[in-house]
Amino acid sequence: MSVRVELIGGPTALIELGGLRILTDPTFDPPGDHAFGQRVLVKTAGPSRSPEEVGPVDLVLLSHDQHPDNLDDRGRAFVRDAPLTVSTTAAAERVEGEVRGLGPWTHLTVPRPDGSELRVHAVPAQHGPDGMDASSGPVLGFVLAGDGLPTVYVSGDNASLRVVEEVVENLGPIDIALLFAGAARTARLDAFLTLTADKAARAAALLGGAVIVPVHCEGWAHFTQGQDEVGAAFAAHGLTDRLRMLRPGESAELHESEGHRE
Repeated sequence: MSVRVELIGGPTALIELGGLRILTDPTFDPPGDHAFGQRVLVKTAGPSRSPEEVGPVDLVLLSHDQHPDNLDDRGRAFVRDAPLTVSTTAAAERVEGEVRGLGPWTHLTVPRPDGSELRVHAVPAQHGPDGMDASSGPVLGFVLAGDGLPTVYVSGDNASLRVVEEVVENLGPIDIALLFAGAARTARLDAFLTLTADKAARAAALLGGAVIVPVHCEGWAHFTQGQDEVGAAFAAHGLTDRLRMLRPGESAELHESEGHRE
């Protein structure tokens, strides 16, 4: 069975899997400044499609709500109207809408049109170097699985290869992975908050035969690496054949045979 993935922009991608339409980290605002706390993040590019053009979805996967590059103002309105959003337990208390909070290594099920179920597993994500959890706040990744379906990993804002290893050990094999890359970095911290291009390639190696779709590596000024750097890193590691690079507005039909089940 195939999976269709469309990159809307930044961390926002539309996944069509098992008859369901699933949106990751909704960010629909136009370019501009986004203040939170004492900091400002600058959005440099708008989405390829508006919420109205995306249309109704069955499920939103929200890795975390505390950073505007993962959930901006129009994204919050999208979540408020969505039938179900899965996120952290903190987000479930703060975000308006039908938001279900999960802890790492727990899951819920979502009914599919054919009467079967999609299992939505919450998995850890480390938003920066070791010891960053208290300042970055809770973040999740997700693994989507179901009978007859490819297994899809959505990393969320994760910078740790150890976390990727744990996901594979607990819920692998993974067929398709959306890796949040971009080497995000802010003036407040001299460290990368998401995967660098090289780490994304090394994560791909840990993920075995999974097809890799990089997201969250364009559209914001605090991303220090983009799709060109990701492509070069995969080439350096001999993994170009595993890479499916999408520009905002582009989509790809990914097949089970491209991953572990060749």
